[in-house]
Amino acid sequence: MAKLCEGRVCLVTGAGRGIGREHALMLAEHGAKVVVNDLGGDRRGDGGEDDGPAHQVVAEIVQAGGEAVADGGNVADFAEAKAMVDLAIDTYGRLDVVINNAGILRDRMLVNMTEAEWDAVIAVHLKGTFGPAHHAAQHWRERSKAGEEVDARIINTTSPSGIYGNVGQTNYGAAKAGIAAFTIIAAKELARYGVTANAIAPAALTRMTEDLGMGQASEEDKAQMSPHWIAPLVTWLASEESRGVTGRVFDITGRAMSVSEGWHRGPTVDPTDDPTRVGPLVEEIVNAARPNADMSGRDEVT
Repeated sequence: MAKLCEGRVCLVTGAGRGIGREHALMLAEHGAKVVVNDLGGDRRGDGGEDDGPAHQVVAEIVQAGGEAVADGGNVADFAEAKAMVDLAIDTYGRLDVVINNAGILRDRMLVNMTEAEWDAVIAVHLKGTFGPAHHAAQHWRERSKAGEEVDARIINTTSPSGIYGNVGQTNYGAAKAGIAAFTIIAAKELARYGVTANAIAPAALTRMTEDLGMGQASEEDKAQMSPHWIAPLVTWLASEESRGVTGRVFDITGRAMSVSEGWHRGPTVDPTDDPTRVGPLVEEIVNAARPNADMSGRDEVT
């Protein structure tokens, strides 16, 4: 089997379980040296003292003949995000790929959501994407300015909840929508240094989703929703083969892989300075516009 990521150094956050674990194992299988980050908390982000999952994944990789090191840092802590990037550089001499996967859920309807539930989800997902990406980007800029040819990757994790919208997840969806925008902008900014930035919007059966309806699926559906289906795309995006692809969001499950098409300007009319004339104009353009997408990415039926 050809090894897509031979010798590449990859940091995967939230890699102790679920989708992140599959990323780490497949990257190692394809020759990557992997920093396996996991705080060890539960899906709400509570706990965090147990770094066992990261060490367990490292043990699996090493037993299979690969190279990996564990990190128990919190991606939402700016200093700890730098430390995990430094761990990759200190251990393996450089860093080539950052896969921002760590996440938590604190679902609640908007009228009942607490400030703490909002802040925690925004911190882990949005700041937890910014921190590792920022510190890695500084590393790549330094290498580029030193005359080194850089071929690096940022691979972020958004969600159908963020790019399409899901009831009960204003915190999670807002963070994930922010990550999609972050990815597109980072791709534009970092191209000069030899860095691409892409995102995936995965749907898979993990401990994050098992009680959201997926856990009651048939065995056939569960097999199609395995997180194992997400890792091949991420492994390819981490490889040198993907250098021509940047600024994209990929919708990926065990059933389909697609490129998610972002906001585009739709039906348009001339503006008016008279607010009493706005209603008919809005009605005209809304009626002509494509509906918002549902959680499957298809036109929502109302």
